[in-house]
Amino acid sequence: MSKRILIIDDETAIQESLAGILEDEGFAAIAASSAEEGLELLESIPIDLVLLDIWLGDNMDGMTALERIRERFEMPVIMISGHGTIETAVQATRKGAYDFVEKPLSYDKIILAISNGLRFARLEQENLLLRQGSGEKPILTGESPAILALKRQIEMVAPTDAWVLIRGDHGTGKELVAQSIHRASLSSEQPMVEVNCAAIPEELIESELFGHEKGSFTGAHTSKRGKFDQADGGILFLDEIGDMSLNTQAKILRILQEQKFERVGGSKTIKVNVRVLAATNKNLEEEIEAGHFRADLFWRLNVVPIHVPRLQERLEDIPLLVTALMQNLTGKGLRPREFTPEALLAMQEHNWPGNVRELRNFVERLAIMCPEPQIDAGHIRLFLGLTPPAPVATSASLATDLFQEDYKTAKKLFEREYLRRKLVQNGHNISKTAELVGLERSHLHKKLKGYEIIQ
Repeated sequence: MSKRILIIDDETAIQESLAGILEDEGFAAIAASSAEEGLELLESIPIDLVLLDIWLGDNMDGMTALERIRERFEMPVIMISGHGTIETAVQATRKGAYDFVEKPLSYDKIILAISNGLRFARLEQENLLLRQGSGEKPILTGESPAILALKRQIEMVAPTDAWVLIRGDHGTGKELVAQSIHRASLSSEQPMVEVNCAAIPEELIESELFGHEKGSFTGAHTSKRGKFDQADGGILFLDEIGDMSLNTQAKILRILQEQKFERVGGSKTIKVNVRVLAATNKNLEEEIEAGHFRADLFWRLNVVPIHVPRLQERLEDIPLLVTALMQNLTGKGLRPREFTPEALLAMQEHNWPGNVRELRNFVERLAIMCPEPQIDAGHIRLFLGLTPPAPVATSASLATDLFQEDYKTAKKLFEREYLRRKLVQNGHNISKTAELVGLERSHLHKKLKGYEIIQ
């Protein structure tokens, strides 16, 4: 998408000359003959950089316009003047101008100033994103069939412009999926603007999404761009979309269809080009049936549905997840911990109703509270609040017990423990376990029930 450059100059010849230069360089040039007209354009369409003449023959001069722009918008402003002095340039810089170019305008100088200004704006945005995310780029960890299928879906949909509805339980990593799509998308250089629909009060969500004009409500001391405006040309991530009110859903639907809106308290129509990713932990079909979610909004968002599996569906990923989580915690200053194979096996036996979020908190708790450098199955059961199961946990103790039994009992004990461990290692997938151990699924199912490994 071409960068939009706004030219504010009261000389038609200068406007046409600059517009020709900019269009030759691949920019989109937009002209205004007065400061007032320029401010109106800034309110109605996204602008990447402003070329502003200091001497304007109207009610507002360039310096005053510069102050207004810097108060209300975030983009570089390059001042241009045919009567420039060092004092004027210094004054403009102090008021927030990025650069100062004198008339008659040099082709090379104006293009260099614009290129540097746009590069500076991009670096500022990148630095902001790095500060917000501490420079981290979390990735989807795991090699289970469920995660490999999820990664393939992301690879297929990310390079397109398709809208995606990400569904999954709390703590499964829906936001991480959205971030992965963003990183692999054609808009990866643009920020992904995130909105947690559940965290914004109903009375403020319109202002948050669409922006507002100064004085439009109590506390609106300045104008503010909304999330849709900020995401223009990039991606808007609507998290917990199922928690929005029906009233807000109706307004969102109209904007999604038309890609244009008005700010709260404003009358000017703002056009945007936004790709939407949405996420929810709710069953939207049930919400539609209950009258809590609009069916037309669901079908608008549900272009490409992606399901994020529960941790219980990919227990075989726990060793890789624990390693990744421990590395992250070590990088934050916590002492490294080693997890024994028995500890990892004990963790695979837990249901993890809070999914990966619960696992992350549990690993951090162990790293902080466990005094030993090595974490074993006993620590896992202790911190999970469980009592050790009747079968012994380690291979050595199991072998000792087997030799104390008669052949028939020892065989049953071994078979029970063998099948239990294989089932855990395969994420409680009976079909996969049956294939790996060489049994018919129905026969294995009968044995697992007989040994009370499953209900």
